[in-house]
Amino acid sequence: MSTVRLDRFVCKSTELTKEEATQRIHQGMISVNGEAVTNEALQVHENNKVTLAGDTLTARAFRYILMHKEAGTICSNKDEAYPSLFNQITVDRVSELHIAGRLDVDTTGMVLITDDGRWSFNITTPSKKCEKVYRVGLRRPIADDAAAKFSHGISLQGEDKLTLPAVLEVLGPKEVLLTITEGKFHQVKRMFSAIGNRVVSLHREKIGTVVLDVDVGQWRYLTAEEVESF
Repeated sequence: MSTVRLDRFVCKSTELTKEEATQRIHQGMISVNGEAVTNEALQVHENNKVTLAGDTLTARAFRYILMHKEAGTICSNKDEAYPSLFNQITVDRVSELHIAGRLDVDTTGMVLITDDGRWSFNITTPSKKCEKVYRVGLRRPIADDAAAKFSHGISLQGEDKLTLPAVLEVLGPKEVLLTITEGKFHQVKRMFSAIGNRVVSLHREKIGTVVLDVDVGQWRYLTAEEVESF
């Protein structure tokens, strides 16, 4: 951990909910390096001494999970029209976890799950240029000039700027690999729609240097080396 909001630090150091942690902070029950703090948004460092009513708090380690999302599940912390993929993750305090780059309900493949917001920022922020590789099935054969168009950026409906340059590798007439470094709403589907084609299947198989290596619906913790790669 580098720095984290005080309310989040308290939650990760106790069994308090965010609301309960904020209440304790506003009541002046939390001290940082010996001084009472009432601002829940204060950034605290791992080397700071944080106490609650005189007891020193130690934050739990962050968790980093790779999961193979199946079709028909949603990247939400609770069930909606479709079941949440979090139902398949058997860990404590699952409500603290979030997904670093969501997938649509009908899209399959790799999702990265964590409770470390700064880490997921490095994955989802376009300026970090974290590559995501998708295997795409298309309704019609891919056009000969598609790779060149994608490399220059695509104009999407409702967007002022072109997409960032993307790499298109043709595997077959109706199957390609697409590598992008951003994650606009329904971006892959919209990119192919913009060049007159339609996505019929979409599967994310790689993020950064990490390759999907578990069966559908399964998950595992990332290795320390994989975590550091982001």
